[in-house]
Amino acid sequence: MIVVTTPTGQIGRQLLDILLTSDQPIRVIARDPSRLPAHTRERVEVVPGSHSDADVVTQAFAGADAVFWLAPPNDRAASVDAAYLDFTRPACDAIEKHGVSRVVGVSALGRGTALGRNAGLVTAALAMDDLIASTGVHYRSLAMPGFMDNMLGQIEAIRNQGTFYSTQSGDRKNPTCATRDIAAVAARLLLDDSWTGQDDVPVLGPEDLSQNDLADIMSEVLERPIRHQQISGEALRATLIEHDMSDAIAQAMLDMFTAKDNGLDNAEPRTPEFTTPTTFRQWCEEVLKPAILT
Repeated sequence: MIVVTTPTGQIGRQLLDILLTSDQPIRVIARDPSRLPAHTRERVEVVPGSHSDADVVTQAFAGADAVFWLAPPNDRAASVDAAYLDFTRPACDAIEKHGVSRVVGVSALGRGTALGRNAGLVTAALAMDDLIASTGVHYRSLAMPGFMDNMLGQIEAIRNQGTFYSTQSGDRKNPTCATRDIAAVAARLLLDDSWTGQDDVPVLGPEDLSQNDLADIMSEVLERPIRHQQISGEALRATLIEHDMSDAIAQAMLDMFTAKDNGLDNAEPRTPEFTTPTTFRQWCEEVLKPAILT
């Protein structure tokens, strides 16, 4: 039995599509089961509710062999620890209670680095890994850079202004990965019952690209000029709060981006094992361009 959290999220829904091609029994935890496609509801067992709820995870993890764990964004959380650690504690209790064998979690790059100790959301995600690992479960933490798919959050600015914004300098090259590849790595681990112990699995995409590189590729694919505009951290923080994000999470977001701009995501050596296939150009052609033209 494989349990999938966030089955309607950008990673979870793609993971579920892959798992549904196997013959494994699948259970999902869904706040709103009606958002699941009909063919999915017919194939999986659904536990309604939030995976922060002790009763929900206790029910969902009963008889489970493996769990896909993702703490969803919580823009209104009172603290970054509430968003990650408090959210995850009931699941850890359920993992121990039911003897779950393996957990695959979505986390971040930066473990063991000085930058990772003051990196806002990243620091909290790494602490979440430690909390899960403390249960003794076999655990693989998917260590992520930025997602290509996050560019969809700036679709209006790209379409109407030919501009996307970030706090990063235009020339710093960082890894970036597609959520489809995260889902593929997670599926491989969830369907494999041979691994043991606890470790990080970086998911680095195929190449390191700067913000200016991203702009050049988008310009070529969209056949129109696209540019990157660097903004200050304080401008970002003010914008996030203006859009109803809590002060604590806005600051944690800023701390994360500051650490990334100082090289947080560059500490992990790129190896063939940790390199995933989807290029930014391919992602732009298959995801961004159709979204722009919609």
